[in-house]
Amino acid sequence: QVQLVESGGDLVQAGGSLRLSCAASGSIFSILAMAWYRQAPGKQRELVATITSRSSTNYADSVKGRFTISRDNAKNTLYLQMNSLKPEDTAVYYCHARLTDYWGQGTQVTVSS
Repeated sequence: QVQLVESGGDLVQAGGSLRLSCAASGSIFSILAMAWYRQAPGKQRELVATITSRSSTNYADSVKGRFTISRDNAKNTLYLQMNSLKPEDTAVYYCHARLTDYWGQGTQVTVSS
C-alpha cells in the first residue's frame, strides 16, 4: 500500500513560482510511474504532468515550458516546480500513482492576478 501526502500549495501572485511536493510511504515508490493532476472549481480533474520510473516526463500543453515534474527516489518524493504561474493555474493539485488507486489528499494553489 502507498500513501501520498502533498504539500507546498499557497497563494501566489501571477508570474510567481511554487514547488509542490508529494511524499510517498512504502517501498515501491521507485518503480511507480507518477503524475500530477489538478482540479479547478466547477471543472473536471485534468492531467498536468507525468513521470515514469526512469524519469521520462510528459506535460499538458497548458503547462509545457512552465512546469517541471521530477522525483527523488531516495526520498520517496515527487515534485512539481511551477513557474510563471497564471490565474488559470488556480486549482487543487493532486499526486497520483499511475495504474493504481493511490491519490493524495490535494494541495490548494491559488494564483492572484
